[in-house]
Amino acid sequence: MSTERLISSTPITEVEDQTNWALRPQSLDEYIGQAELIERVLIAVQAVQARQEAKDDTQPREHLEHVLLHGPPGLGKTTLAHVIATELGTNLHVTSGPALARGTDLVAALTRLAPGDVLFIDEIHRLPIAVEEFIYPAMEDFKIDVCLDTGLNARTVQIKCAPFTLLGATTRAGLLSSPMRSRFGLVHHLKYYSDDDLMHIIQRSSRLLQIPTPDHDTLGSIASRSRGTPRIANRLLRRIRDYAQVRHNNEINPQIVDDALNLEGIDHLGLDELDRSYLTTIYKVFNGGPAGLEAISATMNEDSGTLEDVVEPYLLQIGFLARTKRGRQITSKGCQHLGLKPISSEPITSTL
Repeated sequence: MSTERLISSTPITEVEDQTNWALRPQSLDEYIGQAELIERVLIAVQAVQARQEAKDDTQPREHLEHVLLHGPPGLGKTTLAHVIATELGTNLHVTSGPALARGTDLVAALTRLAPGDVLFIDEIHRLPIAVEEFIYPAMEDFKIDVCLDTGLNARTVQIKCAPFTLLGATTRAGLLSSPMRSRFGLVHHLKYYSDDDLMHIIQRSSRLLQIPTPDHDTLGSIASRSRGTPRIANRLLRRIRDYAQVRHNNEINPQIVDDALNLEGIDHLGLDELDRSYLTTIYKVFNGGPAGLEAISATMNEDSGTLEDVVEPYLLQIGFLARTKRGRQITSKGCQHLGLKPISSEPITSTL
């Protein structure tokens, strides 16, 4: 069974990722959702700009304090990095934790920065420990200590870098070390989007894609299937657009949305065949659970990491799945959605 799913919150192809850029907001005013985060960022940006205006040209440029964004993929961490750099009027330099394999890789990235620039490190929790040790003094004092040679000939050279803002993004905040986390001034968890926010995003994307703006019911029908994730909402909109263009002369209404997404195997809550197969396996093979993740993955012939990271989060969020001390268990709500009779009415005690 393929794990490249239409409702995946990660980009399926590079072409799709490039297409998404045309739909992303360019300023904080255009950014929809995450109201608390946007307000905090807006205050910080405006404060930096006010301090910069109070300085003359001979004084060093002000920089925004370091920002850490964590949360599920597809919620706008990379987009917000570009928006922040645009609002500050500086350049954004993009890299990722796995790409910075050695300390010298980080030194090369930091020495390219101009005063006030933003360095965006995606999946920052995957930075090697040796690279973390390089980045600490850079974040605090804007200096890099580089050790030359080894043994008796070892010596340390200190390299200065321009004042910059480190913007880190991660989907696994728990894997960040405490020293790294403590050096960020703004730390925020991105939440799944409400249907109302997704409807506004879909409406905006429709204008950019030159699609006739869907009515309220149609917007709600798409939003309810988007699993709280803008990236999925935009992907579904493009698929519906294609279906409507070929089969219905570009007309889009709730019935056409149903027909287009039923063709993709996506139901009214955004569950696809892999989600339903996961729940059905627990119900039929393991009598509703509890069952261990490895046993379920072996039965389905799917990777356990894929099930844990890709399938389970949404099922847990909507209450179709419970993770107990003894394993995974389908809930009565999940049985009802699948049209199955609940196996047990005993209360389920969940655990993280």
